Order: sequence, then structure tokens, then C-alpha cells
Amino acid sequence: MATVYKLHPENPQGRKVETIAAALRQGAVALYPTDTVYAIGCDLNHKGAVQRVRQLKQLANEKPLTFLCASLSNIADYAIVSDGAYRLIRRLIPGPFTFLLPATRQVPRLVMSPKRRTTGIRVPNHAPCLALVESLNNPVISTSALTLLPDVGPGEAIDKMVMFDTLEKLVDIIVDDDQPLGYEVSTILDMEGEAPLIVRQGLGWQTALDWGAQPV
Repeated sequence: MATVYKLHPENPQGRKVETIAAALRQGAVALYPTDTVYAIGCDLNHKGAVQRVRQLKQLANEKPLTFLCASLSNIADYAIVSDGAYRLIRRLIPGPFTFLLPATRQVPRLVMSPKRRTTGIRVPNHAPCLALVESLNNPVISTSALTLLPDVGPGEAIDKMVMFDTLEKLVDIIVDDDQPLGYEVSTILDMEGEAPLIVRQGLGWQTALDWGAQPV
């Protein structure tokens, strides 16, 4: 059964954050809130935990996994960021945006797209997420947990306690920030070309459009 940690949504308790980070370093898989939807995640650099996440989501190895970083400088450690991409990302983070970028050698093969060698990176506008990434000192895998819930249609309301009860045997840690569930996904921006492309419209897509991103 998963251990539940309640974190303050604006000022997450440091000791609890450190405890969660320590568990992630040892290979724990967590169910946790973001600024979009609840996510399933783990330490980017723990191969066994990443494989567990893939198995939970039934994702083939060629399907890239998104992960969370704490800042633009962290993004530059894991992705090749052009001058144009840098300017746009700087305006949009932290926020509900996933950036598809060429991966550096620091990104594990199990996480990136093997054919395109790209990776998806986010800097969420969510204090518990940022505190956890900073405490772990590694990016955290982030893939939607909503798709693991049976018989949930698009836009259908979900009780958070029901979600916890449904998924508690699949994860080691549940993080509760005492906030309502989010249902809208992030906006995905393909940053590989000369012009950033909005390949999925989610939260904040109009803002990305205003700053120069182009619809597909």
C-alpha cells in the first residue's frame, strides 16, 4: 500500500519533500499533482523505476517520456536549446507547457525517442513539484495518471479519493496537495524546427500562440 504525504500547495514542508525525494532515489514510483493533471513519476535516472512507469502506462520503449525540470538552466542540461527556443521557453516557464527538444547525452535512452533522439521537458508552475525536483536534484518523470483510471470519459469528473484508492497498489507514494483535481493537459510545443509548433493544444496554448508559436 502506498504511503500518502500531504504537502502544502504553496509552501511544501521541506522535511516531507526530502523524504519523498529519498524514496525516489531508491526507485519509488509516485502519484503526484502538477499544474495540469495528476502524474505518475519517478527519478529520471533510476532505470528500474522508469521501466515500472512504462509498464504501468503500457508504453513501448520508442514512446518518449516527459520529465520535469526546475528551471531553464536545468533544461539546457538535458536538451539542445537554440537561441529562438530559449527566448520562447524563457517567456513560458514555469507553466503548463511541454517542450520537445533534441536530447543531450544526459537523457537516458529509456526515456527519449530512439528514432528522433528527442525528449519532452516541462517546468511546472507548481510549488510541490519544483520543491521535489530541487530536493531530488534530478528530473522527475511525468506522465498522466488519468489514463490509468477505468471507465473515465473525456471531461468526466473524478473524485480524488477514488483515484487514490484505485491507484494506491500500483505506486509506492501518493502526494496530496489538498487541491482540486486538474483535467486539462499541457500544451506541447515542438521546438526542433526554425519555428515552434503547437502539436497539442492544452492549457496555455493561446499564450504560446501570442508569443510566436505556430499551430500545426
